[in-house]
Amino acid sequence: MASYHRPTDLSEALRILSHEPSLRILAGATDVYPAWTGAQATGGSRGHADVLDISNIAELKGIADRGDHWWLGALTTWTDIVRADLPPLFDGLKAAAREIGGIQIQNRGTIAGNICTASPAGDSIPCLLALDAEIECAEGRAFCLPLAHFITGYRKIVLDGGIVTGIRVPKQSGRGHFLKLGARRYLVISIAMVSGTFDIDEATGVIRTARIAVGACSAVAQRLPQLEARLTGTRTGAIKPTSDDLAHLAPIDDVRANADYRRAAALQLVSDLLDQVAMSHRSEA
Repeated sequence: MASYHRPTDLSEALRILSHEPSLRILAGATDVYPAWTGAQATGGSRGHADVLDISNIAELKGIADRGDHWWLGALTTWTDIVRADLPPLFDGLKAAAREIGGIQIQNRGTIAGNICTASPAGDSIPCLLALDAEIECAEGRAFCLPLAHFITGYRKIVLDGGIVTGIRVPKQSGRGHFLKLGARRYLVISIAMVSGTFDIDEATGVIRTARIAVGACSAVAQRLPQLEARLTGTRTGAIKPTSDDLAHLAPIDDVRANADYRRAAALQLVSDLLDQVAMSHRSEA
């Protein structure tokens, strides 16, 4: 029989995990159960994995202003993000949260679960890259890592024997944006998606800083540093992205799209995002 643990505080969870390091960590369970039923359907394991259910740990819940950064607890759900009173910098993450699954998934799925699954199609990941997010972990000791260093490859993260406790987003000016492409409007895994945060001088329309990330077009979502550098110091709408800006992406062929289509879609999404930024600035000016 599989073992099941549901601790009520982080120290207890870490103690259990130190004695049973192979435990499957479960929070919203929106990824775990589909993976398990999928394995059964294809003749995989017929048993349940040993589980560490962290969903009842109160200290991993909530969204807080912590002075120089915003803190999103590991158990923050997509619904929590949509309803939270957050600055415009988080508008892209909120837009992604509204398009992740249906209402039931949004009520249960957690932001840390989306990160730790480390799927190339994880919609939160390009948003958090554009926010310069850091991942807060507990693994014997507490530490933080930039998201870009936390996810190391396809469904691979650096954490081994620890627990993600939260996400830190440094306070900065600007507004976030998000666009995705799927086979239909909702309830779909992304073919490609893009998120960006832009700090724009209200009077002149000049972009002070731009951070743009593309997901589902490489094993890990990628920032676009060349395009970010070209945009900085220019007026909104003055520069269009080119294929060279996305040359470092490595899309694959799969059942949703082939690599060429993904690359073209990503370029169009980035272009659409920049148009959205320009229109948003004009409407506020």
